[in-house]
Amino acid sequence: MTTEQLVNQHIREYESRLKHIAELYARAHNVTEHLDENHESRSELRKYSETKSQLEKQAAEIRTMSTGDWRKETIKNAGPMAIWDILAQQLEKFVERHE
Repeated sequence: MTTEQLVNQHIREYESRLKHIAELYARAHNVTEHLDENHESRSELRKYSETKSQLEKQAAEIRTMSTGDWRKETIKNAGPMAIWDILAQQLEKFVERHE
């Protein structure tokens, strides 16, 4: 597998995880619609929304990077996957608590 193919594979993985996060966020939003705007859970969901937005921006940046830049970024930051997995876990637990 070439480096470019590897990068493309990782980008597809990022996009897949972002799609999963977007689906979880939509479910979380749906289960809290009936709650008062100042409810603690709505505040928690807003924090998740901010993190989700940051990850979406990161994914957009990753898509436009050259192979060399992508490698440097991955080595420097160990990639964003861990953060995405943590957010997905938090959203899953949030949905479980409210469904």
